[in-house]
Amino acid sequence: MSEQLGLLIVGCGYWGVNYVRNFMEMPNTRVVAICDQRAERLRELRRRFPEPALTTDLQKALRLRSVDAVVVCTNAASHYEVARQCLEAGKHVLVEKPMATSSKDAQQLVDLAEVKHVTLMVGHIFLYNNAVRKIKSYIEDRSLGELYYLYARRTNLGPIRCDVNALWDLAPHDVSIFNYLLGARPAWVSAVGTQVLHNCREDVGFIVLGYPDNILGHVHVSWADPLKVREVVVVGSDKRIVFNDLDPLERVRIYEKGIAPAIDETGPASYSEHQFSIRDGDIISPKIEFNEPLKAQCQHFVDCVEQGCPPLSDGREGLEVVQVMEAIARSVSLRGAPVEIGWDQGQDNLARVGMEGSHERRTGVGAVR
Repeated sequence: MSEQLGLLIVGCGYWGVNYVRNFMEMPNTRVVAICDQRAERLRELRRRFPEPALTTDLQKALRLRSVDAVVVCTNAASHYEVARQCLEAGKHVLVEKPMATSSKDAQQLVDLAEVKHVTLMVGHIFLYNNAVRKIKSYIEDRSLGELYYLYARRTNLGPIRCDVNALWDLAPHDVSIFNYLLGARPAWVSAVGTQVLHNCREDVGFIVLGYPDNILGHVHVSWADPLKVREVVVVGSDKRIVFNDLDPLERVRIYEKGIAPAIDETGPASYSEHQFSIRDGDIISPKIEFNEPLKAQCQHFVDCVEQGCPPLSDGREGLEVVQVMEAIARSVSLRGAPVEIGWDQGQDNLARVGMEGSHERRTGVGAVR
């Protein structure tokens, strides 16, 4: 490998351009080539990025000797096939979320990366957001008290995807955030979705995730909400933390308010078994060092390739998110019936609830195949 890591960017729409910009700004990387199926898009990119080679042929780009690693930023349904070809060519791969649309495909990518001895990383960008990391530090030092539940809202008017539904498009962000914050995986899920836009796939979804210690997570996603929201809330017995990714000044707010069962050594009061201690305090906005999460993610990928260490969002973490999303898709097909995730039994036993006699319906690429 040369002093600069040679990058190939595959898929250069709105988000792919951001990868090109970040890697071109890094001193230890060089964007060698850009691959996109749209010839007209490549003509636009030529005016903006004159140095990289441009091609519509993935195999031609992978044969360039100066390409050490690949960023896969195509549509979600093609992630597996494109990433597979890159791994088979012996390239390190950073693939956007979700890494695949089935756990079988995701597992194959993990296995292939191990066989080829290359780095496989998934673009779960919020794991590299300093605000999310700040929230995790509060959870780890137990300053929230007993953790009760989490919820997230990710809504906007579109953009409408043509390959996956809104749940597969948006919810992987929040599943990865919840798993990261809790250091755990959900044991079961329940989800419903609907097609309010009369599209061929769900554009609105409501998801419940059951984590260990009776902690619940709830995710609301929508392509049909006029209010753009990017919010994660963590509620504990002593504090409540709100992460608003759209607030440039106070992305994290801590509400020093909470409620917990009161400790009464004499036993329950005669009028009620339930007495509670209510805590009321200040609202604090902690100082958080600003960072561009995508740049931090790109640098982490380069560091892992150069040092040979596993990424924070490695292939196995990406696989776990796909497994959760697959269970969510199954629950949607069962109209919200809870679905247990058989982490130890393999994916043949993924959905163990409501499988018999269900009124299944196809949910686009989000359907379990």
